[in-house]
Amino acid sequence: MQSKLPHVGTTIFTVMSALAAEHKAINLSQGFPDFPVSDTLKELVKAALDADQVQYAPMAGRVDLRQQIAALVSARHGIAVDSDLEITITAGATQAIFTAIATLINPGDEVILFDPAYDCYDPAVILFGGKPVHLALRFPSYQIDWEQLEQQITAKTRLIVVNNPNNPAGSVWSEHDLKEFERILAKHKNLYVISDEVYERIQFSGQHQSVLKSELLRSRSFVMYSFGKTLHVTGWKIGYCIAPAALTAEFRKVHQFNVFCVNNTMQHAIAAYLERFNDLDTIAGMYQAKRDLFTGALKTSRFKIMPCEGTYFCLLDYSQITGESDVDFARRLTIEHGVASIPVSVFYQQRTDHKVLRFCFAKTDETLITATEKLCKI
Repeated sequence: MQSKLPHVGTTIFTVMSALAAEHKAINLSQGFPDFPVSDTLKELVKAALDADQVQYAPMAGRVDLRQQIAALVSARHGIAVDSDLEITITAGATQAIFTAIATLINPGDEVILFDPAYDCYDPAVILFGGKPVHLALRFPSYQIDWEQLEQQITAKTRLIVVNNPNNPAGSVWSEHDLKEFERILAKHKNLYVISDEVYERIQFSGQHQSVLKSELLRSRSFVMYSFGKTLHVTGWKIGYCIAPAALTAEFRKVHQFNVFCVNNTMQHAIAAYLERFNDLDTIAGMYQAKRDLFTGALKTSRFKIMPCEGTYFCLLDYSQITGESDVDFARRLTIEHGVASIPVSVFYQQRTDHKVLRFCFAKTDETLITATEKLCKI
């Protein structure tokens, strides 16, 4: 059989997690928390089971959950989102992104991506016959070069995928970035946007500049979110997509034949949690403390700590330690020093190697302290 994705193998996250397990290393590679989920959320899952909320959810998602999401958006951005027509519950943000690309892209369409980019964007574009056009973020700030973007837009450009806060870079948008993006889209009437905002609640400086804040951008955007990131339950794979009614209608045509619907029990629990508790604004502070613990303990190391304004990932420049490739050094760091990370070059189409590794600090303080002790010995 001829492969539709001949250049795609096992993801680096699986590879590094397996290597960490094999060598009993501290796994700071894959982005999942190792601390317990809220006891209240656990109780609400049990309550959902006791209430026999175990059959199919509505295709678009539970009404109560979509209403709670609309309330969150209103409180955070002062924007009215129609819970019936503009919100769809998805099997994580990755499925939402895949579905939006399937909705939009026809053979020959060009899709602009920014490297370093999360690894699910490019393969989905290729599967639907699109052509990924990769632009590099400015290094070391990892910001979009808006002039370069404008120059790369052609008559074939159908979609631009943005990620804010950015994984793996930890960079965030300013109000200027939002205005620049708005200016460019105003000139190109046939362009659409996927805005991956799964780390919206984990930003440490300034206000989150969602594309929802711009009426123009919102009118042409699919905006993706993740309860896995927000509620520390990555294994639940529950996210959602916000898009204008006309785009949502097309999105749901694909969604219903992709997964049809998402875990009803967990949707019930999340809706009940959001109705009873208003603690999502505390998440950034919790992760900022973990970031500061991790980076503070590394100040005496030979690593150069790069700015982290959002997400639960931190980049470390190891160029003063070795000239090895980031892939080789990440492997050696895992095997010889007992700490697993992700080489940032894997997020670039051209495998650009700036001698930078990504570390996840969504871990217990004890895990982070032990890991930094090992890193400081190098």
